Amino acid sequence: MTGMNMVEAVRSTLEAEMRRDERVVLLGEDVGKSGGVFRATDRLQTEFGADRVFDMPTSEAGIIGAAVGLAGSGLVPVVEMQFLGFTQQGFHQLGNQLARMRYRTNGALTMPVTIRAPFGGGVRTPELHSDAFEALFAHNPGMRLVAPATAADMKGLLATAIRDPDPIFVLEPLRGYRLVRDDVPDGDHLVPFGKARIAREGTDVTVIAWSAMVQVAMEAAAAAAEQGIDVQVIDLRSLVPLDCDTIREAVARTGRAIVVQEAPYTGGFAGEVAATVAEEAFLHLEAPVTRVGGYDIPFPMPQLEDHYIPDARRILRVIRAAVHF
Repeated sequence: MTGMNMVEAVRSTLEAEMRRDERVVLLGEDVGKSGGVFRATDRLQTEFGADRVFDMPTSEAGIIGAAVGLAGSGLVPVVEMQFLGFTQQGFHQLGNQLARMRYRTNGALTMPVTIRAPFGGGVRTPELHSDAFEALFAHNPGMRLVAPATAADMKGLLATAIRDPDPIFVLEPLRGYRLVRDDVPDGDHLVPFGKARIAREGTDVTVIAWSAMVQVAMEAAAAAAEQGIDVQVIDLRSLVPLDCDTIREAVARTGRAIVVQEAPYTGGFAGEVAATVAEEAFLHLEAPVTRVGGYDIPFPMPQLEDHYIPDARRILRVIRAAVHF
């Protein structure tokens, strides 16, 4: 085991996968000479050369389109989108090309493309940098999404994504890049898709979250414990595919479910999780399924983002309401 923060886990995984498979190439804005805006690809161009780690123009559609072509020619592209919010500029290439290519060609072409995209607030970025629009991409059949909350899972899920023959979105919590630090297994480490992690055991209420919201849910659970409420926290890790079995078993144990997302409340992925709870565990519920999320407004300016992002106090209020329903 080695202690790492999340951005260190990204870089070490990219380095290991490039050594393991010479077909892996990295592309994106500023990933080469400068090593990425967050230094996740620092020194990789020096080690592997400019033909395997290369900068692209500021055009998200062009970057995704290039990845489609590279994958079709037999390479394994790993794309860095500087921020998830920027990815909407390449949505046509994502949804209509990348996600559909295997289906469109009846399996003749696979698209082993990994798209890394930091998202979420808490770091005082300008407009369009912090948007949590994961539900938009989850709604594209043919594409899978994972959202690690720990450095260990960052390594395991990213490595699994790079080795997968289909397009995978790896959603990386922007605020967790350097704030989240934990023990990361040495050597080869793979985390399977579609398998959630029980981050905290509990018997009174289940809180389901992913990415940066897992840490916030853990803070709320610790505060609830001081009030005699035993909270179970589930880290989804994988949004598509979704671990329905763990969700069902977790909610059956507590009879109460709260889903936490950073995205705007309406139309967010929390609604999909809540619907899954209703379908899979309805007869176990002792209180309504509740969502906690951002407000239905554009992501606010830095001075206001602390009022927008769900925090432990907001989650704790909902925990108390569910327990005392």
